Amino acid sequence: MSDVVITVRGEHEARVAPEEGVVRLSVRAEGPERGGVVERISALAEPLRTDLGTRKQQGGVREWSSQRVAVWANRPWSSDGKQLALVHYASVEFSAVFTDFAGLSWWITEVAERDGVQVDGIDWQLTRATAKQAEADVAAEAVRVAVDRATAYARAIGLGAVSPLEIADVGLLSRDEPMPAPMPRMMKASFAADAGGGPGVELQPEDIIVSAAVEARFSAR
Repeated sequence: MSDVVITVRGEHEARVAPEEGVVRLSVRAEGPERGGVVERISALAEPLRTDLGTRKQQGGVREWSSQRVAVWANRPWSSDGKQLALVHYASVEFSAVFTDFAGLSWWITEVAERDGVQVDGIDWQLTRATAKQAEADVAAEAVRVAVDRATAYARAIGLGAVSPLEIADVGLLSRDEPMPAPMPRMMKASFAADAGGGPGVELQPEDIIVSAAVEARFSAR
């Protein structure tokens, strides 16, 4: 009996607790005079720079950055269609990677109450080392799933052990006729914040989902 070719897909996913929280916030100011707006935005942003620098030295923040002050102006329109006097605007954006989630919670609560400060969002992530290891583990398990599936198919038709011919990421396995690759599943971490009844914002980051999928082709006889 000639060899039978079996083509399967293996998938696996794992949930990993996030290790870092990346907070994004912006500081904004506006006014009739450009000089005054620039002075105000500097006064609002400097305490944040000092605070984040201190937290980095203490170990609660891995890294942080801030953009240069952006300044622009325009003439707004009134409700009756009249163009008003020139208004100047300024903004600075901050990004900080927190490793201390309790410190992040208290810090967000405090800075969100400051004049001109807006918290734009939080992204949860793994460290590079953890992400690399998790991806390798999940990929290896996806291959094992493909092997088990192909073996089950072979046994179902009375054949023995399978031998690998090809293993590839989804959509990269060679085919006699071109086929569109399936759309990858998008997975990310999210967060819930509940400030009711507590002294600060309570962050509840969800586990980060690390997933892998492979296509494999085996021969069995």
